[in-house]
Amino acid sequence: MLISDVMTESVVTAEAGSSIREVAELMRERNVGSVVLVDDDAPVAIVTDRDLAVSVLAADRDGADHAADHASAPVVTATAGMDVRQAAELMISHGIRRLPILDGERLTGIVTLDDLAVRTGDAELVHSLTSQITRAALPDFYFHHRGG
Repeated sequence: MLISDVMTESVVTAEAGSSIREVAELMRERNVGSVVLVDDDAPVAIVTDRDLAVSVLAADRDGADHAADHASAPVVTATAGMDVRQAAELMISHGIRRLPILDGERLTGIVTLDDLAVRTGDAELVHSLTSQITRAALPDFYFHHRGG
């Protein structure tokens, strides 16, 4: 199965120079958890709802800050012709939950952990992805074995 078979084609994007407030408003209006920042239609970074909570709100930053200052960059991408398992391995190796999809230089979609869970029907893949990506995203102390 190809990643293009399970991706969401309508990617929410904003110009790289957008403010963090503009990006947050886009997330609210479009009911998404991420916005891909673009420069000349090429993806250059990604801002997630977690970025907003941790890097902006918790740090008491101004909503006028540039979104790019609080985004993950460079953005990890996959190609539309990539196999779902290859894309999953890419997500695991980078510890990411969202993967923008390119067709050549053009942004054509995005796949999320939820997309893979719902659209592949592959319970083993989803379980592996969820546990490995979650482990990669959490601090080591979370996995500390307690006495006994």
